[in-house]
Amino acid sequence: MPTLRQDRIRDEAFEVDDPLHLMRLFGISSHTAMRYITVAHPERTAKLPR
Repeated sequence: MPTLRQDRIRDEAFEVDDPLHLMRLFGISSHTAMRYITVAHPERTAKLPR
């Protein structure tokens, strides 16, 4: 069952690039939402220097 949930979150992240939307819809943390957004939209995430 966790795999189905992960698939739904991933699919939603591909459709909507808003982490707040994912947080509200699935009840996930901001860190988790940003991980999904980064995977779904790598071109829209900033590359921070280390």
